[in-house]
Amino acid sequence: MLEIEEYIMIRELHAQGFSITDISDKTGYDRKTVKKYLNLTTIPEPKQRAKKESMLDQYKDHIIKRLNEAPFTASRLFREIQGMGFKGKCTIVRDFVRKVRPEKGVQATYRFETKPGVQAQVDWSEFGKAEIDGKNLKLYCFNMVLGYSRMRYIEFTLSIDVYTLIQCHVNAFRYFGGYTKEILYDNMKQVVMKRALISTESDWNSKFEDFFKHYGLLPHLCRPYRPQTKGKIENNVGYVRRDFFLGTNFNSFSDINSQALKWLKRVNSEVHGTTHEIPLERFKAEELKPINDVPEYLVIREEARKISRECFISYLGNMYSAPYRFAGREATLQIISGKFKVIVGGEQVCEHEILVGRGRVSRVKEHFKGLMKEILKENKAAMNKSGQSILKFETVEVEKRSLSVYDSLIEG
Repeated sequence: MLEIEEYIMIRELHAQGFSITDISDKTGYDRKTVKKYLNLTTIPEPKQRAKKESMLDQYKDHIIKRLNEAPFTASRLFREIQGMGFKGKCTIVRDFVRKVRPEKGVQATYRFETKPGVQAQVDWSEFGKAEIDGKNLKLYCFNMVLGYSRMRYIEFTLSIDVYTLIQCHVNAFRYFGGYTKEILYDNMKQVVMKRALISTESDWNSKFEDFFKHYGLLPHLCRPYRPQTKGKIENNVGYVRRDFFLGTNFNSFSDINSQALKWLKRVNSEVHGTTHEIPLERFKAEELKPINDVPEYLVIREEARKISRECFISYLGNMYSAPYRFAGREATLQIISGKFKVIVGGEQVCEHEILVGRGRVSRVKEHFKGLMKEILKENKAAMNKSGQSILKFETVEVEKRSLSVYDSLIEG
């Protein structure tokens, strides 16, 4: 079937007086075709072209279904359908996801870019709960993003206290091989106790202050109620949730972090959506302070405990012995690298390896040496003190008289 434009051209040539043969010569169409279209009384309907089948067609329902379940990333969905047999490229999946993704209002923000080695951004995020040793515990994710290269580091934890925050920083520095001049935080209490108008003059958490001074870091606080100041890290938190966590199966808590490291290796090797470059390639230009230039910071967690009368301390569901002479005393646990020291009155009285699991007992024989002797000694002293009295018998005094007295009594 001819196109409408060609039909109109044939009609115009005929109106100008050209014969069917002349029109055939000029247009190249057969005389019968020319005659057919001159005899038509209505404009011909355009013929519907057959829709070209796409490699993605059989996977579109799955993609739409998954997007309605959660805001998965296009690359995450691409990996899923690859496992189902899809042979195409990620580009076609991104284009389709862009068309069908449920719309969400986005407030415009100004993006602030940083130079190499200048700034990193840090944040915590909650990821629901995890069952650990039969208990439902909150699951958190520590996020750090290097501002220039967009290299990412994540680590899942069961706590967000200052000790965990410091340890996650140390782990991130080790992962990157260095650290930036400054790090941007929101106003979390693990970092700052009281914010000042100039953030560097704020009243810092003393333990965290000791950490950042050790590395010569400069902490910065984002403006209150302005989370978009940390746009890079905010975007990463959502990306971790959509691209890694949602819909992934984990065997254990340690398995989460094991899979997280594999995920980091992949995403840090893929083109970033904002820079349109691969983070690992941009990372080569990052001017980080080498981690080996500074002795690694030792994260020493301190917790208060009381030594029981039975000479044991409870920690994470397990029992640990202490020397018997400190029974009933207040103690401080200094926890570091899978061990803890027991401090009483400024003196280290013992040390234990932290046991795995719950309901276990770590008993050191030397802690009880001499205890039985002390108990027997105290019992003996207590018995003597209670006064087991000795019976005393008083003798009756007999009056001595002359025999003449008895004689008179008989005679009388």
